Amino acid sequence: MAGNVKVQQPRIAENMPEIDFEIPEDRVLHRGVIENCTISNQDIERAILEGLVFRRVTFENVTFQNAELADVIFDHCDLSNTDLSEAMIHRVAFQSCKMMGINLADATLGNVHFDACLANFSSFGFARLKQVVFHGCFLENSDFYECHWQKVQLKECHINETNFARTSLKGMDLSDSQFEKLNITMEDLAGCTVSTHQAIGFARLLGLKIKE
Repeated sequence: MAGNVKVQQPRIAENMPEIDFEIPEDRVLHRGVIENCTISNQDIERAILEGLVFRRVTFENVTFQNAELADVIFDHCDLSNTDLSEAMIHRVAFQSCKMMGINLADATLGNVHFDACLANFSSFGFARLKQVVFHGCFLENSDFYECHWQKVQLKECHINETNFARTSLKGMDLSDSQFEKLNITMEDLAGCTVSTHQAIGFARLLGLKIKE
């Protein structure tokens, strides 16, 4: 949306213990701080992660398809190429994370905040986003194909070469984001707010000649 989007913050308990990342038999891991470690070679479907803080954690070769994440903070983590496709993600914050190539295709995101994240080449195809903010993020060459979103804000982001095909940007404000080219149709761009410089670029794509 054009205005500021309000996002609910993760509900995190105070003075939580530091715990190891071990998914129990019931697949529910909750209430704890996991920090300064590497989580590798995990292929766990339908895990439930609740009330957790991941701080300076590197994820390597990790698949969490159909996971449920609620009230989770990822702080200065490396989630590059992590598979969270078809996940349910609610009240989650990604803070200064490296997320190159993360897979969030077909995921459902509600009240999620991405702040200063490096997320180039990420995949959000067919995802459903509601009350989601991307602030100061790099999303170049990312894929938002046929996304369904409501109250989503892109603020001061780098989105060059990003794919918004079949995703309506009506009500979005891209005026303070940086890009030279987007993969998008003119009908999907209708109702989107852009800067004067960006508008000139789109006009040229339509074949109009601009007098300086």
